[in-house]
Amino acid sequence: MELTTTYLGMSLRTPLVPSASPLSEDLDNIKRMEDAGASAVVLPSLFEEQLSHLQHNLYWVNDEEKKQTDPGTPFPTQSDYRMGAHEYLEYIRKSKESVSIPVIASLNGTSIGGWTEYAKQMQQAGADALELNIYSVPTDLFTAGSQIERTCIEIVEEVRSVITIPLAVKLSPYYSNTANMAYRLERAGADALVLFNRFYQPDINLTSMKVTPRILLSTPQTMRLPLRWIAILYGRVHTDLAATGGIHEARDVAKMLMAGASITMLCSVLLRRGIDYIRLLEGELKWWMEEHHFESLEEMQGTMCQERYADPSAFERAHYIRTLRSYKHTKPIEMA
Repeated sequence: MELTTTYLGMSLRTPLVPSASPLSEDLDNIKRMEDAGASAVVLPSLFEEQLSHLQHNLYWVNDEEKKQTDPGTPFPTQSDYRMGAHEYLEYIRKSKESVSIPVIASLNGTSIGGWTEYAKQMQQAGADALELNIYSVPTDLFTAGSQIERTCIEIVEEVRSVITIPLAVKLSPYYSNTANMAYRLERAGADALVLFNRFYQPDINLTSMKVTPRILLSTPQTMRLPLRWIAILYGRVHTDLAATGGIHEARDVAKMLMAGASITMLCSVLLRRGIDYIRLLEGELKWWMEEHHFESLEEMQGTMCQERYADPSAFERAHYIRTLRSYKHTKPIEMA
């Protein structure tokens, strides 16, 4: 059974890749990921706020000062980050020395700013590839969507111009035309697209009467959105496609590969079930492929994509209508 795949020009033993998460902040965890069968690893993101502190001293404040002057300030403090920018570069070096699988660095931000300088330094530190995690939640009433898209494209162009290692872009699902953004990002220099970035939503604590962060780990339902868009984009753009979000079982991996993904990224399932679950996923994927008479990933990749349809929009419309008509109404349970 051949599980080899290609991503960002690198030959990977399997399509199972741990994504950026708290798990990859620890060097011992990265070693365990390799031992469990991970074919590559994405390091946790270096955030733009950390770069802003180093270059402009805008964001970071002393914890005590924060408490005394503005206990409700939304800006991050040094304690919000496990490592600073220089420590991150050293972490790349240590990771490369400790494992033989590819190490993918990650930059998380919203503007051009210090991206280019640190992208170069990440390459110099030994990263095999770079993932740009463009996390932007626009709230300005006067910022048009076209301006937001243009900024995203400019970031990719600027970073591409200063590095030679492969470049992946982790996309938001909220562009008005995701297909057009994928095409423009490919032209800007992206070698792969990661679908999709999850935007974590705040909650309200009714006891403290404060807005609080609350992370809800993904469920298999989450995979429907990236599954759809990978199937639409496969063969229509020439970038690799990485699936992330909601991948919890081997059959989820199989679905993403059949839609057209080159790799499947794992996060929530490893936080829930542990790093060693990678080994179990690989075994179950081999079993599933054997049961369905697939001898290799190459043979199954893209078999369920929309490339063969002249008009993907019409295909989507037909599925929309068919899905609505498939719902079966059940009688509600009567309350005593």
